[in-house]
Amino acid sequence: MEENPELQHKIKEETATPMPMKISLIVAMGHNREIGRNNDLMWHLGEDMRFFKRTTLRHYIIMGRKNFESIPAKYRPLPDRVNIIISRNADYMYEECYTCTSLNEALELARDNGEEKVFIIGGGQIYKMAMDAGIVDEMYITHVNASFDNADVYFPEFDENNWSKELLLTVPADSENEYAFETYHYTKK
Repeated sequence: MEENPELQHKIKEETATPMPMKISLIVAMGHNREIGRNNDLMWHLGEDMRFFKRTTLRHYIIMGRKNFESIPAKYRPLPDRVNIIISRNADYMYEECYTCTSLNEALELARDNGEEKVFIIGGGQIYKMAMDAGIVDEMYITHVNASFDNADVYFPEFDENNWSKELLLTVPADSENEYAFETYHYTKK
């Protein structure tokens, strides 16, 4: 009996191990790891916003409820991305978004839907959960060349020796960028 090559191909596709999902994190922070104040950013960096959009476009993005609500209403949910909101309140709903009650649930949702690269976009508690769990594969960090004494949210500390670092952008302060900054891509060693 001759084997059917089409059937063999289909069986291979169905039993193939799915590609692992890359867990990425994207953030902008000041000299002292400051990332926010009163549920808002402390700077205006037009080029960093464009970088954020280019990098996260057409991916799943995961954020805490407060972070989601800090996005101006006219931009919510962030377009051309699948928005996943983490909230302790399982009944929290926002049109065109998913709500999960844990980071693991959010990651599973993205993975189950075939996402190859998911982005954790904040806030402070969600970043800390991901970093403490040791699940982040890569980070895109914009280092704002300033300090902010009145910040109330910070990015968690991490050991840079565990990461390879590549400079992606250097932007001077100008009319679109309140502060100079550098953006780096960190890859777990």
